[in-house]
Amino acid sequence: MKKRYALWTLLMVPALGTALAFLLINALILGSTRDSLYTKIEDVPPAQAALVLGAAVYRNSKVSFFLLDRLESAEELYRAKKVQKIIVSGDHGQPEYNEVSTMRDVLLDRGVPAEDIFMDHAGFDTYDSVYRAKEIFEVENLIIVTQKFHLPRALYIANALDLDAVGLVADRRTYTEEVLLRNVKRESLARVKAFFDVLFRVKPTHLGEKIPITGDGRQTDDR
Repeated sequence: MKKRYALWTLLMVPALGTALAFLLINALILGSTRDSLYTKIEDVPPAQAALVLGAAVYRNSKVSFFLLDRLESAEELYRAKKVQKIIVSGDHGQPEYNEVSTMRDVLLDRGVPAEDIFMDHAGFDTYDSVYRAKEIFEVENLIIVTQKFHLPRALYIANALDLDAVGLVADRRTYTEEVLLRNVKRESLARVKAFFDVLFRVKPTHLGEKIPITGDGRQTDDR
């Protein structure tokens, strides 16, 4: 009986410790960024640039509804003169899949000048996108544009990297419970990864030459 109890203890203590760490990390990230989230354009403080985090695009060059909401919100920030530049950051790791050019095309179609749109072709995840905004594009202050469930992680990364950032909630429609639940679950795990990414100052997948945000966005064009 004692051996069974000892074995149970050996198994449960690490499991409980892991669960506690998981909860504490999520609480830390959610709590530390709560005051940096904005839902109204007029309330957002001005910044150098908006950072639009990438999401799925399809073969017909259509963007997912999450990404469309982010792009429309970034355009509104630009029209309201809250930002002078927009960074579209996403996955362009393969020639046949190009999130950033599709994102740029959406903004161009809406009348945002090409020189004010910077494409980050190596934004393979949120950490890479935020890290590169500071190190490659030399942004000093930033408005991160994405959905509410995603913003705490992005803002936590920015704060940890000493990047002055706030977030604009890009929830422009009512998402289904199924979609929200799936993304909330994913985010709870992604926050733990982000915590350790910033703790160990992990380098992004790619860095490269600096492209100051004060310049012309057309130099990031790949066509």
